[in-house]
Amino acid sequence: MPALSQEHIRPIDADSLAPAGDLGHRPRILLLYGSLRERSYSRLLTLEAQRLLDMFGAETKLFDPTGLPLADGAPADHEKVSELRELAAWSEGMVWCSPERHGAMTGLMKTQIDWIPLSLGGVRPTQGKTLALMQVCGGSQSFNTVNQMRVLGRWMRMITIPNQSSVPKAFLEFEEDGRMKPSPFYDRVVDVMEELMKFTWLTRGRSDYLVDRYSERKESAADLSARVNQKSL
Repeated sequence: MPALSQEHIRPIDADSLAPAGDLGHRPRILLLYGSLRERSYSRLLTLEAQRLLDMFGAETKLFDPTGLPLADGAPADHEKVSELRELAAWSEGMVWCSPERHGAMTGLMKTQIDWIPLSLGGVRPTQGKTLALMQVCGGSQSFNTVNQMRVLGRWMRMITIPNQSSVPKAFLEFEEDGRMKPSPFYDRVVDVMEELMKFTWLTRGRSDYLVDRYSERKESAADLSARVNQKSL
């Protein structure tokens, strides 16, 4: 990790954060990125985030969106859709990283999120899971994309951490080998991944209780399923 100041890195103190009777495995983090370009800066930034999460003790998986069809453009048992949904169910936290395009997240990023259903077989695949947000910009720094994804994270009932990363002029921030250069922008990525790990340790094993709602205890499971799985709008 050549961009890190090793003397200022602190290991995650899981004993101070994990609930009693913790699940006993490393936090499971799924990382999604929003570009298919050969030199995709959102993918390069996501890979940096993955290295940091691995260093902090997470078990990570990176989803490659190549071949993922448009939402509702293929059956739900499509190979890439099934892979994404299985990873979403496996994870305890996520990282979403998208380029900003026309002031918003890319269509590819939104497609990945749209393929993760709010409810699947009585289980909400994202409810109560932690979420960290990052974006890359081709020009000056903007927060349009992370703010937009924050709205989606709330809609998906995720615990979206307060910190976030936006990297302006991303083409200047990476070496030829794809590694991110030392900079305040890199330091912010470290901050975000450290915070994600802390929130994941703190909330996993407790998330079912944290997102338990009066209105849903009152509504029957059958009624809830009928409401959130409407055939059409």
